[in-house]
Amino acid sequence: MIVWINGTFSAGKTSTARELTGILPDSTLFDPELVGDALRLLLPPKRLAEVTDYQDLPSWRRLVVDTAAAMLAEVGGVLVVPMTLLRQDYRDEIFGGLAARRIPVRHVLLAPAETILRERIATRVEPGAPEDADLRVRRWAYDHIPVYQEALGWLTGDAHVIDNGLLTVRETAERIAEAVRSETARVCDIVQTPEPTRETVAAGVLLFDEQDRVLLVDPTYKAGWEFPGGVVETGEAPARAAVREVAEELGLVLDRTPGLLVIDWERPQHPGYGGLRLLFDGGHLSDEAAARLRLPGPELRAWRFATEAEAAELLPQHRYERLRWALRARERARPLYLEAGVPTG
Repeated sequence: MIVWINGTFSAGKTSTARELTGILPDSTLFDPELVGDALRLLLPPKRLAEVTDYQDLPSWRRLVVDTAAAMLAEVGGVLVVPMTLLRQDYRDEIFGGLAARRIPVRHVLLAPAETILRERIATRVEPGAPEDADLRVRRWAYDHIPVYQEALGWLTGDAHVIDNGLLTVRETAERIAEAVRSETARVCDIVQTPEPTRETVAAGVLLFDEQDRVLLVDPTYKAGWEFPGGVVETGEAPARAAVREVAEELGLVLDRTPGLLVIDWERPQHPGYGGLRLLFDGGHLSDEAAARLRLPGPELRAWRFATEAEAAELLPQHRYERLRWALRARERARPLYLEAGVPTG
């Protein structure tokens, strides 16, 4: 398993992680900052200049998952990972990738008071000239305190929280070890979606409110919003799969077979294999029906109705293109065939 120690800069993650590896049997330290250091050497300067944080690189997030999985396959036991994750979509992507490999994650948040954080930032010793350390490290750490405070809403609901403001490093590590042993720090509740090994067929359903806005859902296991739906199982008709997924994800039983809007061929793009993506028209939901929607906690975090313009901001580009043409097909009452989001024929 993985014990992921989260917290903002100067919360004490790395020192605690080192101490924890001496307490938990068969544990190994994995610092994802090393992946960022490698990418700084491997990626072209032009690409690096496009981001301010290596966490914004999809390759970093992917490599963290792959490296953690490879290390556990190599040494087994417990992997202790000290790494700040303040964006929930990045947490979803990384933890979801680990869950897909059947690797349980126990998420721990070190949360000292802000006054203690600021004192630690001000007094920590950094390599290099003091003026450079102030600019390069301390300013960065101070600037991330508001980001951390904004993230506390989802962090405290997701992680086992330890206020280590008045604890020594050893005491903090012992608290984590006890929380792991007693399972007070529970395995992160996130759906396990195995990565495909071949092309897949997936079916989604567009549902509309009385203002003709489309229903979107926010998965816990991948970045970006999505349509209700999922992968078609072996021997299952796509329309029936769409109806089944809506019932499983939203607690909504459709009273009719939905009509087809688009078939979109999605090209292979590592690590995915691509395949066919179908969208069906599930019709309108009354306000009463919408109020009865229920989400499965491990799989979906939230739902909302969105206009087409709002959906363009919420959906990844390829999903938005699929939605855009599905809405045009709905207006014209004629299904469309797409290839990579572009109509053909």
